[in-house]
Amino acid sequence: MSGINKNPDRDWIKQRLIGASLCVIFVFSLLFLRLMYLQVIKGEEFRRLSKTNCVRLKSIKSSRGLIYDRNNALLVDNRPAFDLTIVLEDAKPLKETVSRLAMLIDEPYEELMDSIEKAGRSAFYKPLTLKRDISRDQLAIVEAHQFDLPGIYIDIEPTRHYIYEKTAAHLLGYLGQINRKELESGQYPNVRTGDSIGRYGVEKSFEPFLQGKRGGRQVEVDVNGRVIKVLKTVDPLSGKDLHLTLDLKLQRRAEALLAGKDGSVVAIDPSNGDVLVMASTPSFDQNDFIGGISSKKWRALMDDPGRPMNNKAIQAEYPPASTYKIITAMAGLEEKVIDRNSTSYCPGFYKFGNRRYQCWNRHGHGEIDVVDAMAQSCDVFFYQTGEKLGVDVLAQYANGAGLGRPTEIRLAHERDGLIPTAAWKKKRYKEAWQAGETLSISIGQGFNLVTPLQMAVFVAAVGNGGTLFKPRIVKSIRDSKGNVVKDIEPEITGGLPASKETLALVKQGLLKVVQGERGTARRIRIQGIDIAGKTGTAQVFSRKAGEKFENEKLSRKLQDHAWFVCYAPAENPKIAISVIIEHGEHGSSAAAPVASDLIYTYLGESNGEDTVPVKNQSVQE
Repeated sequence: MSGINKNPDRDWIKQRLIGASLCVIFVFSLLFLRLMYLQVIKGEEFRRLSKTNCVRLKSIKSSRGLIYDRNNALLVDNRPAFDLTIVLEDAKPLKETVSRLAMLIDEPYEELMDSIEKAGRSAFYKPLTLKRDISRDQLAIVEAHQFDLPGIYIDIEPTRHYIYEKTAAHLLGYLGQINRKELESGQYPNVRTGDSIGRYGVEKSFEPFLQGKRGGRQVEVDVNGRVIKVLKTVDPLSGKDLHLTLDLKLQRRAEALLAGKDGSVVAIDPSNGDVLVMASTPSFDQNDFIGGISSKKWRALMDDPGRPMNNKAIQAEYPPASTYKIITAMAGLEEKVIDRNSTSYCPGFYKFGNRRYQCWNRHGHGEIDVVDAMAQSCDVFFYQTGEKLGVDVLAQYANGAGLGRPTEIRLAHERDGLIPTAAWKKKRYKEAWQAGETLSISIGQGFNLVTPLQMAVFVAAVGNGGTLFKPRIVKSIRDSKGNVVKDIEPEITGGLPASKETLALVKQGLLKVVQGERGTARRIRIQGIDIAGKTGTAQVFSRKAGEKFENEKLSRKLQDHAWFVCYAPAENPKIAISVIIEHGEHGSSAAAPVASDLIYTYLGESNGEDTVPVKNQSVQE
């Protein structure tokens, strides 16, 4: 044959294979060229970037919730603070860097290194706080030497600011750095090492609401830890705001009246239990605790004999003195050992067994009934009433009135007080109760102990007709936009163990304490406002009348505590007040004028000079 016929299918396949091969060769050529570009031409640049830049997650601290008074006056807010931080991975060589930093900002090298050692190696790539809230001068120095301090940089974070120094410090509280045990407990999911939590007051009690939720930022940083680019941001959520029942104007007035004295003032709205005032002196500045209080300031607080870190409104316990006569009168009337027409003769003492129990008025009150005995605070009348009742019956009524047990206010460390019984003494001292001890108990001396808050709640209940309210310190919790998250409603905890008829007689007596011609607090009257109240003088040290001490400082410590409890206006109370002045001697002269001034301030009624409370009085009860 002269030739072979060509197969068209084979030629077509061959052409396809050649085309495909050329495409593969072309693609691989492009990849090879790109690889050469990246590895050879750009290799050095990318190698440098890989060594010097990295992506990190930066936590953003949330703002803590604000705190307002009942009239929306801001009490506690947040301010920007500059925190000095370090990233250990970047701060090389570490010791030299920290040493240079310590020298520049004039801080102890050991303290800075101690902060690093406490964090441990688990935080090698995370920012560690070396010093919180540095000064403006220190900030300027760090910024000026930024290139000499690798791994050292400044964080701007919201920090607590208490606007009114020492005002309502015991109620508002303060913050403190969280410890490892608390972190591991799981109770603080949005808190990290170095963060602060509430340690006292409402800052502690309402921590879950006040603490916000952290945000975060994904950033690219260079070898020195400087941020090159922000890649992604998740904004933090602010904490909830607290709207308190506290009246700022009244609180500050109470603290001004207590200036230079040791004691406490509590004011309550009798209609719902709102705490209008909670003052305790001496006080402290909560701003000192921000970033950690210095050992010098802490030692000064601990060594102060006035115990400034104690909230005396709920933690200090005092004999109620003659304010307890309200309980004795109430119990006597309810148990029918006395009535409106019962009288006792007071010659200035009461003879019981072989002992004479003195009345505060050595000249005596003469023939006196329950209303006037309250008004003039006749000890003899209540000695006899208490003797008829016995200690256990008195305790029953005192407990029913809310004494001897916590008020359940939402603050930590509230004390119970003490209302003694025969069984209590037997258990505590292994001794039987003595009948003469009942006489002391009936006028609020002896083993009796109460807190100023308990007495404020009690006298408020007398004023409102018998309802015991749980003290309320927060009215509502709101978000940052003002929307109500939670309303805290008034809460009734019980009622006084007394009939309306009994309370009516008791209230007559309390009214005559101030408004009566022979009332022990008659000098604090305010024209246009009827005040009902009870004075008291709590014995600190037993001594004979007129006995003096050579050492005046010692004498001051042994002087009696001054009490006054009251409510006003008497017919429709809007405020109830409890005042205790340590070593103030007489309730009528030391404590009662404080309450009168606060009533005048709160109710805003003025009718000339006669409305000004009188501080110097001749009456002594």
